[in-house]
Amino acid sequence: MIDSVAIVSGGIDSVTLLHHLVKNEQRRPAVITFAYGQKHVREIECARTHARSLGCTGHQVLDLQMLRPLFAGSALVATDVAVPAAEAVQGDPQPITYVPNRNMIFLALAVAYAESHGAGEVFYGAQQHDLYGYWDCTPQFLEQLNRVYRLNRKNAVRIRAPFVDFSKADILRRGLSLQVDYAATWSCYEGRQAACGKCPTCTERLNAFAELGVPDPLPYDRQNPC
Repeated sequence: MIDSVAIVSGGIDSVTLLHHLVKNEQRRPAVITFAYGQKHVREIECARTHARSLGCTGHQVLDLQMLRPLFAGSALVATDVAVPAAEAVQGDPQPITYVPNRNMIFLALAVAYAESHGAGEVFYGAQQHDLYGYWDCTPQFLEQLNRVYRLNRKNAVRIRAPFVDFSKADILRRGLSLQVDYAATWSCYEGRQAACGKCPTCTERLNAFAELGVPDPLPYDRQNPC
């Protein structure tokens, strides 16, 4: 029996969440990572690294490549859609980097796994985006989805997002206090050998490190300095 399930992508938010669950809440959650055709597939190895280092056995990487046609309009998946620079999405409530209904789909699968294994909670790393917004990372989304799952007549599963009101800097501050190795995380949507430093998630990441006065340990493309 497991007590919880954590969705961990390999980025700052979900990796920090996993460390928080293990070190602050003394949990050993089942860890699920999704491979859905994302350009930044290298984040998956980062998820493996942290799950292994924290003693979370049975980490599962679920292959959802067959869902790529559903996500064809997203810059994170479509090879013919360019990843935008941060300036292009600033203030956009649903930018081209949004993956249609991704969190709803992933959470549904995680809830099914949790219910099948007798776990009462599913955790995901929703956060308050600094530059743009996704509807499926909001407190309203979390509240409404939990209303739906409370309809379960026998084994209701609760979805939790401890960082839903946190900025990226807030999450980074929490992670540094937990001694998270951020060199073993990946944020850049481009998924190259070096981070681009210009896409929305690179910009949020770099701004968070700068706000805390801490150098980001990731390599960045020197031709595209932030």
